[in-house]
Amino acid sequence: MSMMDIHLEIFEGPLDLLLYLVKKNNMDIYDIQISEITGEYLKYLDIMKDLNLEIAGEFLLMASTLMQIKARMLLPKQPQDEDLEKGEDPRAALIQQLEEYQQFKTASKVLEERFVKFRDVFYRGSPVFSVEEKALDVEFTAIIEAVRRAFEKLPDRKEIAGEDFPIESRMDKITGLLSGREWVLLDDVFASEDKKMGIITCFLAMLELIKQRRIIVSQDEAFKEVRIYLRKEEPVV
Repeated sequence: MSMMDIHLEIFEGPLDLLLYLVKKNNMDIYDIQISEITGEYLKYLDIMKDLNLEIAGEFLLMASTLMQIKARMLLPKQPQDEDLEKGEDPRAALIQQLEEYQQFKTASKVLEERFVKFRDVFYRGSPVFSVEEKALDVEFTAIIEAVRRAFEKLPDRKEIAGEDFPIESRMDKITGLLSGREWVLLDDVFASEDKKMGIITCFLAMLELIKQRRIIVSQDEAFKEVRIYLRKEEPVV
């Protein structure tokens, strides 16, 4: 197991992404601003495509569902709709799905907290785990959010096709930023990049360094910044 298990399956599913966006925008789950949430959802899919990440069909299906709900809410009510149940909300089915998913996430969080609480408690004869086997996950949403922020700060200039962005140079950049420092923010890694491909290459360089077990990616709490640490070799016993 790597020091930090990043959810590269792109969230747990489209409901996970939707729930993240609802919480991020401080929306009431029972009164989702469907137009705003649809726009943000589509932006996230675009970022995933830019990062060359495979998007499962269920994410595209949810995008279609959101656009259908948005269209229904924008259309004026037709006379034939009067036979339908009064007060029917086009968002109702989606809200129910999100409510059930949120309950599942809450239960999962309780189990995770119990694991964290007792993972350092050892009984006679119990196995001793290394530091890296006790690491917490970092939500992939936080990494995507950092990429989104970096994209938004880019100057409005046309990128030149064929420009060279070697991944090795960005790997050296990340390890160089960590030289003599305990950690750096992921945002700081992207900060000096002025082209989209540069940001994407930094993202890929970070994944390669994680794969090579040279860095650790950490997030203390949900919606907090992502930190990158240089991995220290554990002493041989």
